[in-house]
Amino acid sequence: MGHVPGGGREYARLLAENERYTEAFDRSALTAAPLSGLAIVACMDARLDVEEALGLRTGDAHIIRNAGGLATDDVIRSLIVSQQLLGTNEVVVIQHTGCGLHGADEDALRDSLGASVGVDAGEIRVDFGSFADLQANLLAQVAVLREHPLLLDVPVHGLIFDVATGRLHEVDRA
Repeated sequence: MGHVPGGGREYARLLAENERYTEAFDRSALTAAPLSGLAIVACMDARLDVEEALGLRTGDAHIIRNAGGLATDDVIRSLIVSQQLLGTNEVVVIQHTGCGLHGADEDALRDSLGASVGVDAGEIRVDFGSFADLQANLLAQVAVLREHPLLLDVPVHGLIFDVATGRLHEVDRA
């Protein structure tokens, strides 16, 4: 499979939108440090508009996204930079209902991936981060961030975004 050279229609649309965006661009005075001191770890799901759901504007927060909103090594790396170099002092983790990783079968994912790219599934060493219980998984991610020795001792909150209503539900410590 691999990379297909050139761009599709969506790519061309993105470039045209960027041209429109630059005509009214007025954020050159912002710095890399977020105005609110917030770092947000969230799932990459397209239904979750983090800025809209939380009333954030450009420059307000660092938003780190991945499949599942998981506290992976790269999220930890990004949070270290966010805290140590750019002064964030609070973390919010957002997961959501209807996540593709909720209840997913890791072996089936590897089999599907192997068939898709033409490799033996047994050779695939990817942990996709599937989980059986949304609330328990969120609490586990929050705990990882609270307890990580390289992260600052700052408030870490957990929220579940309901994709049907847009409401955020706070998840307390177990």
